[in-house]
Formats: sequence, C-alpha cells, structure tokens
Amino acid sequence: MSFLGFEAGGVDKPKKTGRARQTHPVAVPTAAALPIAVPVSPAVANAQGVANAQGVANAHAMAEAPAAPSLNLAQAPTSLPTLPERPLAMTEPEAMAQALAQHPDFKVLRRLVPRTDYGSLNGQATQRVIVLDTETTGLDSKGEKIIELAMLSVLVDAATGAPVGPVTIYESFEDPGKPIPPQITEITGIDDSMVQGQRIDDAAVTAMVQQADLVLAHNAGFDRPFVEARFPVFAGKAWGCSFQGIDWKKEGSGSAKLEFLASERGWFYDAHRAQVDCHALLQVLASPLADGQTGLMRLLAGAEQTRYKLRATGAPFEAKDKLKSRGYRWDGEGRVWWCSLGSDTLLDAECVWLRAEVYGQRSARVQLEAMNSRVQYSSRSGLLTERAV
Repeated sequence: MSFLGFEAGGVDKPKKTGRARQTHPVAVPTAAALPIAVPVSPAVANAQGVANAQGVANAHAMAEAPAAPSLNLAQAPTSLPTLPERPLAMTEPEAMAQALAQHPDFKVLRRLVPRTDYGSLNGQATQRVIVLDTETTGLDSKGEKIIELAMLSVLVDAATGAPVGPVTIYESFEDPGKPIPPQITEITGIDDSMVQGQRIDDAAVTAMVQQADLVLAHNAGFDRPFVEARFPVFAGKAWGCSFQGIDWKKEGSGSAKLEFLASERGWFYDAHRAQVDCHALLQVLASPLADGQTGLMRLLAGAEQTRYKLRATGAPFEAKDKLKSRGYRWDGEGRVWWCSLGSDTLLDAECVWLRAEVYGQRSARVQLEAMNSRVQYSSRSGLLTERAV
C-alpha cells in the first residue's frame, strides 16, 4: 500500500463501504466500465480534469435546452460536442463518452476494469512477476500489523515487457489482534468486524511467492518490511518499486501517485483497497513509457542493477537548500542528507556534482550503501563503504 504521506501529492479519501473477505484464488467481476467526463475551461486546459457523471448530464442538458440569458460565456466551453439528435438513455454511456472525448474542453475517464487474462502464451520466454499491496494498521512495520494482503501473479513477455496469460489472484484479510484505528478505517473502509478471526494463509502465500522472479509494489519501502516480518519467503526474493524505480517526472507525469498515473491513462478506480490497487498498478505498468518500453520491462531490467544509498556526510550547513532541491532527504537520526541512486553511472555523476556544488575544496568522503534487489527497500542493510569525492 502506498500509505498516507508515503506518496507525493497524497490526499485524504472519503470513507468507503467495506466488502466481504475473499481468499485465494478469487474471481474478479468484469463489470462494464462506465465512463465519466467533465468540461475543462480553456483557462485551466493544462490542469488535470476531475471527471464525474454529472459533467456528462450537464453537457447533454446544455445541448438539449434553450440558451439561458444568465449563461457566462467566458466560462463556458467554446463549443459543445455534437451529440445524437435523439435523447440518450442511461444504457448508452459509451456513445456520450465518445462524443465528449472528441471535444477539446472535455476529458473522459473510464472505470478501470480488472483484467484476469492477458492472452495466450506462444512459447515465448517469460518471467513471473507478483504485484503486491498491503493495508495496515499504521506506518511502522515494527509495531503495526497487516490487515489486508493482495497479490497478482502474472507472466511477462521477456521481449516485449507485456503481461501474458492468466492472472493468479490472492487476497485475504488478517486480524491484527488489536482495534483498527478510525483513521485507517476511514481511508480503507476496513473495520474490525471485517477482519475478526481472519488469517492470511501462510502456505498459499509461500507457494505463490516461491514461483516469482520479481515482486513489485508501488512504494516497496513501505510494503516490503511489513510482508517480510510476516512471511519469511519474501526476504529471498528480488524486489522492485514502481514509485522509486521509474522517474515519473521525466516520463512527463505530474505526480507519481498511482491514482494520478491511472487517470493520465484514462482510468479511475476506488483506491486504497489492496486488490484494486494491484490491478491499477499492473495496468499502468503494462502501458508504454516515453521510450516505448513498458513499466514492467523497465523494472525487470532495473532489478539486475545495484542501487546505492549515498549519505553526504560532512556536507556544510549552507548547502542544505541545494541538497534539498536536488532530491536529497534529511535523516534526522543520523543527521545527514542522503539520496538513492539506481546505477553506477548515476553514482559517478552525483559524486562529481557533490564536489562542484557542495564540498568545493574541502576534503570529503561520502558513505555508500550498495543494495541489490534482494536487499533494497527492506529494513536490512546493504554493503557499507566510503568513497572520496
């Protein structure tokens, strides 16, 4: 789960209605995707549109009703999409959506429909990926507990990076042995009555994870410590993080938040429940990035690389603004600025920058923690060394 403040641009969510527990494997209903749309003023044409069904109704009403004398033309769309002459029934949302989508003042979002099969296998080379999400009682994996775990297991074509074949699904609640805080229920819709007496099936989780080549989560630094504390099998697996492992800003996205990434691709969904978050992440990662490569392919390739945690030890106080603007984070306990680097090339470039912009003529050595995919995003330490800059 990408929890509370762990994702950029996070916002509180309205309370959701709880649902009955599902256990492995479960069937996913493929309800018809109902599109929604909202008019976008030219003055905010570059802002992210927030779609809703009322926008569709208003657009149709404007096309059918006589012009009102009080209409503010400066705020209205420059022109309306051409809608069919006869009234549209509620059974025809797609026709309305297609008409609205052709107009520059509207953006159409469709409800994300979970996919349970990505087509037949043709004997190609594949790797098995698990997409994982958790809901928990809080942020600290040492003191808080998992209350819901969801996993999707799917093969990925090694040549194209596209998912192939059926999706194996596991989802279960777990009783944390203590009351769920009200703020967690407000975010997730999960209350004490839904988890009472429930327990995740250890054998089923272990069997599913053992088959995987890579485990992915959107903010793996949150999910990995929780699942490793509960299920030892995760500690021996390679992990990737779709939040940190892809530079979404460089890809042209305004946010790395999963809901935002989904909306950019034309989908909306009810977030902060483990299984639907997994389906949203899988479909986002199956989409092409700017270079045509899928997110799945990018993360599979990244799992082969060593990541570095660089601590800028001894950095002068006056350099704090430069470090912060470059993406460094402050470690209050260690009292040091640090950043994460995904390759040796990036590490070399960062050391050059530190010499030029932070340390100057000072003699300096930075601390490095090298982490491969079996250690990164966990609570375990990597290999510690020092390097002169």
